Amino acid sequence: MRDTYGRACARRYVAMVACTTMLAVASVTAPERVNAQAEASDLPDFTGVWDGGGRVRRINGPNAPWVPGENFPVLNERALAFQSIFDEAIAPKYDCVPSASPAIQYDPYYMEVVQWPDRVLLRYEKDDQLRTVWLDGREPPPNEYTVQGFSVGRYEGDTLVVETTNFVFDITGFDDYNGIPSSQLKKVTELYWATEDQLNMTLTLEDPLFLREPASYTTRWLPAREGYKLNPYECDAIEARRSVRFMVPRYN
Repeated sequence: MRDTYGRACARRYVAMVACTTMLAVASVTAPERVNAQAEASDLPDFTGVWDGGGRVRRINGPNAPWVPGENFPVLNERALAFQSIFDEAIAPKYDCVPSASPAIQYDPYYMEVVQWPDRVLLRYEKDDQLRTVWLDGREPPPNEYTVQGFSVGRYEGDTLVVETTNFVFDITGFDDYNGIPSSQLKKVTELYWATEDQLNMTLTLEDPLFLREPASYTTRWLPAREGYKLNPYECDAIEARRSVRFMVPRYN
């Protein structure tokens, strides 16, 4: 009987401690949730589908978004050498390799923005690309390099600041029409802010392996028509290579 009574007391004690602990945790976490919600309500809202097509800005070309004499990057000898020998037929886009920063932001397609407490998702209609911008303070992993790199961000007032590093070497990593590469040292900084009914972005590109100084451009998106859904890009590797057969190669 004594052992049974002791075990019953022990169970009641454990239950009491557990209940007290739960109440204590609730009393601590409840205000934190309220504060988090209050802080979230103060953040800028960029959520939605945005139109970056021809009605909004100039279509990609030799003078967009980089304009010689205005904001065209100052290339070093290494970049100039790569550019001089570049052959369009070897461009990765003909193997369905997606565009990367700083080109994909300016490509004339739609973009969808989703904001979560710990991340922002940037989904591009071009090349069916999805970028994750981590807001939780994590550091870029030292051994993870990809076409889109690794993005971390933070809010500064009404502006979302995104810093992306950890890119792989890309023979057309600068853009897909100037024949300028980018290296693993490439760093892209994006500033997003809203004015009236448009989303704005200033992008700054750094790459000491190919650029003598940082280069930047500013662009915008307008709200997509109501109900618009991103269309699948559906790059077909066989079809993408078909046009290469009709190109005149620079080298035999």
